[in-house]
Amino acid sequence: MALGAGGECIAIASEGNEDLVEIDSKVSKNARYVVCIDPLDGSSNIDVNVNIGTIFSIYRRQEDKHGPLDVSDFMQKGTEQVAAGYVIYGSSTMLVYTTGKGVNGFTLDPSIGEFCLSHPDMMIPKDGAIYSINEGNYRHFSEGVKDYIKYCQEDDKSTNRPYSTRYLRSLVADFHRNMIKGGIYIYPATGKAKNGQLRLLYECNPLAFIIEQAGGKASDGFTRIMELQPESLHQRVPLFIGSTNMVLKAEEMLAARKS
Repeated sequence: MALGAGGECIAIASEGNEDLVEIDSKVSKNARYVVCIDPLDGSSNIDVNVNIGTIFSIYRRQEDKHGPLDVSDFMQKGTEQVAAGYVIYGSSTMLVYTTGKGVNGFTLDPSIGEFCLSHPDMMIPKDGAIYSINEGNYRHFSEGVKDYIKYCQEDDKSTNRPYSTRYLRSLVADFHRNMIKGGIYIYPATGKAKNGQLRLLYECNPLAFIIEQAGGKASDGFTRIMELQPESLHQRVPLFIGSTNMVLKAEEMLAARKS
């Protein structure tokens, strides 16, 4: 309702809807922006009170497009995003947001009903000591991913290994922790899900935009996430995202197995 009333958004693509949702109102008929959104990330954790969130991404409608909207307005690379963010709901409610000029975090103050700047100029450490992955799928991972997990578990004081495993199955929560403390989140392709499980438009692109603006890196294991060309609204891709040096090491190990 808020997006429909604002007059700036002409359509929404949502993880919860098979097709795009066009906003048909007088105030929105000339709107120039489209929004991709995962309205409730981590919803399977609601009944156990684990942090969940909302992830969103904003694009300009293509300049050469006029008249009726179609899905091609959403088929833009992540490099074309004009803004992205997420809201995390937990012991406090926090909005993390970028427009391509750095990342800022705002915490909700319930006493005044406003989000107040609490985390200015957020930057992720270049290295971290946390890896977030569902190791229950280990036997379905590629050899390159298995190599990286073994690397994370080795003893090496010079690189502060072994790393700690932290995985909540709530992408926003795992990402937010690693964003602040340093770490890597991995949802790779598996034998059962050859394209991974996370959606490019609703999850991977917005978080990739945020992490790059915070000094980190996002990849599908071989290619920068934001350079992938979307082919469908619900396209799924593998995701390696977080501290730059950790993502680079994972890419190195995947490349070694591919060659």
